[in-house]
Order: sequence, then C-alpha cells, then structure tokens
Amino acid sequence: MLHLLNYIVWNPDPVMFHLGGLTIRWYSMCWLVGLVLGYLMMHRLYKDQQIPDEKFDPLLLYIFVGILAGCRLGHCLFYEPGYFLTSWDHIIEMFLPIRHMADGSWKLTGYQGLASHGGVVGMIIAIWLYCRHTKLSMWVVLDNFGIVSGVGAMFIRLGNLMNSEIIGKVTDVPWAFIFERVDGYPRHPGQLYEAIAYGIILLISVAIYKHRGPKSVGTGFYFGFCLTTIFTFRFFIEYTKEIQEAFEAGLPFDMGQVLSVPLIAIGIWAMCRKPKKDKEKTESTK
Repeated sequence: MLHLLNYIVWNPDPVMFHLGGLTIRWYSMCWLVGLVLGYLMMHRLYKDQQIPDEKFDPLLLYIFVGILAGCRLGHCLFYEPGYFLTSWDHIIEMFLPIRHMADGSWKLTGYQGLASHGGVVGMIIAIWLYCRHTKLSMWVVLDNFGIVSGVGAMFIRLGNLMNSEIIGKVTDVPWAFIFERVDGYPRHPGQLYEAIAYGIILLISVAIYKHRGPKSVGTGFYFGFCLTTIFTFRFFIEYTKEIQEAFEAGLPFDMGQVLSVPLIAIGIWAMCRKPKKDKEKTESTK
C-alpha cells in the first residue's frame, strides 16, 4: 500500500494573477519568460559575433510566430487529428484560440494543446524565412538557436508542471508528486525531469561556446547537439510518462518517441556534417 504522506502534494492554482478582466496563467508567463531570456541570450550572441543589430531586429517576430504555429499545428495533427480534421469549426480551432461550444457559441480558451516537436519544425521554417530576408547564413542562426534553446524548453516544462499536465506514471519513488487535480496517486514529475535536463543541456552548450569561441558557430554542431541531446532525453523520459492520447496505448512507442527519432537523426547528421566555407557567414560579420 502506498504511503501517500511520504510524497509531494502538488496542486498550485494555474492562474498566476488577474489583471482587471485579464487572467494571467503560470503557463503563459513561463512561455513569456523563456522567450524573453532566449531573446536576450541571442542578442548577446549576435553582438559577440559582430552581427549588425538591423539583422537581429526582425528575429523575434519570425520565431514567435513560427514556434507558436508549429507547436499548435503539431499538437492538432500529431495528437488529435480525429478531432481537428473532422469539421470546419474544428479546423478554425486549430488556428484561433477559441472553442465552439455545445450551445453553438464560441468561447475564448487560449491554445489548449502545444507540441514541442511541431515547434521545432515551425522554428526551422521561420529561420529559413528570416535568413532569406536578412541574407544571414542559416547554419549560423541555427547554431545560435542550438545554444540558447534549452532555456525556452526548460520554462515550457515548468509551465506544464504548474498546470499539472503531461503527468508521469504511478510510482513509489520518494520524490513522486501527487497531482491533486488529476488523481490521488503518486506519479513521476516528468515535467520537472525534463526542465532540469534542458537546463543542464543549456549550461553545457553555453560552456562549449565559451570554450570554442564565436568562430565555432556556423558548423551545425550546436544545432545538432541541441536536437540530439534534448530529443534523446525526451525519448527515454517518455517511459516515465502517461500517454497523452488513447490511440498511443496500442503503439510500441508513444507519439513523443516516434517524433523524436527523426529529430535525433537530424541532430547527429548536423554534428557530423563537414561544413563548407560559408561566404554568407563571412559577409554577415562585416
């Protein structure tokens, strides 16, 4: 029999505070903090690599839209296609933060469901468009994102923890969390495992960059290191997490693991590729 008093009881209010009629949730704030910190770190890297500010200025808009769209579409298409692709109302819900209610009305709900794998795809597309606009080397931008991406991933998982979502399997480890808004069982705090891992990956990436210097950016190593380490950890941590959708119960691997494999392969390729001399990289630092 499980001794429930030995575990961490977790039931925070997902709402951080109210500002007039506006509700600020912990999850939204974690997204914002991760985005701002990543923005500041990227700005520091650009300055360190002597890339002009005018090339940096459009980056935030491209990345914000790309990651948000990728995360949202990734969730809808990978995890709930049976819902979102069955009617025009549900297709509208894919793109707008609203929900068609049973009484026929529309309710503002926010984006309920975001997938990190889709966010990576959205980010890469956004970087490609950004690089076409600024004429910067795509490998330089990808490497810089590889260095800082751990901060965003870490805060997103902390947001999941505050929401008591993406919970782990039942366990008797002494650090188990009882997510009261889910059930009364002690479970692996998978969100916390991931947040800690991504923070460590961030520190390692920054340490490697400081050791190797700005000239090491543009080879694809940092981008590959980010994908390989984050999604290899993600693959194995899925064994401690509950499935998110019922259809995953019949699969040998859950959807998070299936989607991690190609990203790990891309990461290994990026680290091992032999970079060519990049004329754009040279021009961008003048």
